[in-house]
Amino acid sequence: MARYRFGSGQYRYFKRPFPELVATLREAFYPHLLPIARDWAEKLGKPAPWPDTLEEWLTMCHAAGQTKPTPILLRHRENDWNALHRDLYGDLVFPLQVVIGLDEPGVDHTGREFLLVEQRPRAQSRGTSALLKQGHGLVFTTRDRPVESKRGWSTAPVRHGVSTVRSGIRHTLGLVFHDAA
Repeated sequence: MARYRFGSGQYRYFKRPFPELVATLREAFYPHLLPIARDWAEKLGKPAPWPDTLEEWLTMCHAAGQTKPTPILLRHRENDWNALHRDLYGDLVFPLQVVIGLDEPGVDHTGREFLLVEQRPRAQSRGTSALLKQGHGLVFTTRDRPVESKRGWSTAPVRHGVSTVRSGIRHTLGLVFHDAA
């Protein structure tokens, strides 16, 4: 991560075939996130290109040259962190993703809160943080989300990252629902 100035820590993208649990989780989440993705697209007046199944969506990604798998395992040790960013790997993007905590905060590590920073329309940015308990997941936006205003719906760009690990080791599983170019 450090050589790309993304922070410090280690990340490893899974290769196909994925471990059964990773494949199962990705398949299981997609149909539940799809109605939200379509609703957001409608509110923002944007196309909603996502088909009913993850397999069909990934076929579209592959046809567009986005063939690299994106499920990722992240490991952060003491003093590691992750810069604010977006997981955009090509023209075809699914608007939601999931991060799952694999270690117990306060037992296996301290620090390393998950961070979200939302750029609000005509206002200052707003940051939030969350501790991911072991086995708990957090659904968040890949790029932006709709926010209601007096003028209707507008786009609020969001970036995510990780605060510094103060002690121990922290592992998370990231599930992105589009493949990379």
